[in-house]
Amino acid sequence: MLMAPNSSGDAAERPIRRSSLPHLKRRAEFLRAASKGRKAVMQGVVLQALARHDDEPARLGFTVTKKVGNAVVRNRTRRRLKEAARLLLRDADVTGVDLVLIGRDGTRARPFPALMDDIHRAMVKAGVDLPRRP
Repeated sequence: MLMAPNSSGDAAERPIRRSSLPHLKRRAEFLRAASKGRKAVMQGVVLQALARHDDEPARLGFTVTKKVGNAVVRNRTRRRLKEAARLLLRDADVTGVDLVLIGRDGTRARPFPALMDDIHRAMVKAGVDLPRRP
């Protein structure tokens, strides 16, 4: 496990968390999911899902527009989306799909369990195969 240096310069104080799922990075990947993918709108999030027809793990992309707020608010919103997606997909074997989660104005104030439920319902609505939640 990678360790981040602490304030005194030594290594091994804080573990660096890495996401197990690959991320969408290029603008073209986001635009392809928006134009050709299925869209599901929920109170706390908008999901765009594009089937890739392969056996590679699902790739995730996160975006929050300036309409939501300043950089601090947008980053906090994006971090909430990332954590909710990580918790939902950590044990799921989702393959062959690109997922773009778009933060909305209500994402920030939405209770975390409700946000996770919104993402789960959006994935089901968009046709993403997920195991049933307990």
